[in-house]
Formats: sequence, C-alpha cells, structure tokens
Amino acid sequence: MTSELRTPTSSGLLSASALRVLAMTCMLLDHMWATVVPGNFWMTCVGRLAFPLYAFQLAEGFFHTADRRRYALRLLGLALVSEIPFDLVQFSTPFFPFHQNTVFTLLLGLWAISGLDRARRERTPRRIALGLLTLAAACLLGGIGFVDYGIMGVLTVVMFYLLRDFPLDRLAQLAAMVLLNIVLFKGQTISLVGFDFPTQGFAVLALVPIWLYSGKKGFGGKGFQWAAYLFYPVHLLVLYLLYTLR
Repeated sequence: MTSELRTPTSSGLLSASALRVLAMTCMLLDHMWATVVPGNFWMTCVGRLAFPLYAFQLAEGFFHTADRRRYALRLLGLALVSEIPFDLVQFSTPFFPFHQNTVFTLLLGLWAISGLDRARRERTPRRIALGLLTLAAACLLGGIGFVDYGIMGVLTVVMFYLLRDFPLDRLAQLAAMVLLNIVLFKGQTISLVGFDFPTQGFAVLALVPIWLYSGKKGFGGKGFQWAAYLFYPVHLLVLYLLYTLR
C-alpha cells in the first residue's frame, strides 16, 4: 500500500485507518446489540454504517494493493475463518448453510470489480462482455449463496468502484445509497415520523465519514492491518462466549 491512497481533499479529516476503526466500532455495537446488550435499538442503527464503510475501503484498497490476487486470498481466508463465529452469533450453531458472513459479500464484490476493471482497461467487446458476466455471476452468487446483505451488498462495493472520481460523485453516491438501502432493500423497519423506515436506511449516513476521507493511509502498520482483519472473527467469538455465559 502507498502512503497516499488518493488525492487528499481540503475537507478530508479521516484517514483510512480512522475509517477502519470507525467501521469496527459500528460493527461491534451492532453485534453487541444482537448478543450481550439487547434492547438498545440505537446500536443496530449505528451498526448499519459498518458495511458501507468496509465496502468503500475495499474499493479504495483495490486500486492500491500491490498484489490483488493476495488481497483476494486474504479475504477468502478471513471469510472461511469467520464463518463458524458468525454462525454461532447469528444462529447459535457452528454450521448454518443458509446465511454466509459479510466477508464473503466483500469477496464477491472484489471479484465483480476485478472483472469490470479489466474490461475498462482493455475495452474490447469480449472483455466488456466478460466483465458484465462476472458482475452478473457475483450478484447471482450473492443471492443464491445467502451472503450477508445479499445482492445489495455486492452492488454497494461495485457502486463505490464505479463512482470513484466520477463527476458529481457525492450526489451519485447519495442516490445509489438511497436506492440500495432504502428503496430496494427488504428487511426490518421502524416507525419514523409516521412512516415505516427500513433500518438499513441508516447506512446512508456512512457517506458522511466517507466524504471526510483524506486519502491518507493514517496510523498503524502491518500489525494494525492484521489486527483489523482478525477483529471480525475474534470479536464475534468473544461476544458469543459472553452471551452463553450470561
């Protein structure tokens, strides 16, 4: 990774490391609400910000990793390691084949943008067709594979890739996030000023810290990077143990 991930902006206050810590915090609150601190609904609302933050960081990291194949293999390894802790927390069983953890969603998103990126670089009819087929296949696997956030999760990664440095990128990101998380997303709702508002709609608020991204790598080195990777399965396992010992 380079020390500068993209051209810093005058309004940029948050580094890549700060965004990662924020994403981990939001995710932790969400999973605490689901296990050891039930009833505090605000925690899962804050937790909705976690996935878009991770999707944005994945799209950014795609452009700057020194080895995309190793990047994908790291994600695959993390997805496999995380599946048992995820199933324990979500379904109280070490194996539940009908819902896969969020890292699989990110991995499918990475596969989709890899195909689209090669199509964008080569611009041949064959490569463009393969890129679109890869996108369709990633979305299909996201649906039939029951990954967390499903097709909408895969498309969130793709959206951040496609709209990177896009003219009017913030307006386009806002429109896409509203479409994916409020208009199309099906799930839990709450009553908000007399309307049924999807809880997932709070994910749109993740755009605020994303727009404050400075483009700088920030604090921490390899140790912090690995700690951030391992945080996902480790915190799930700890929360499950705390939940069972209550």
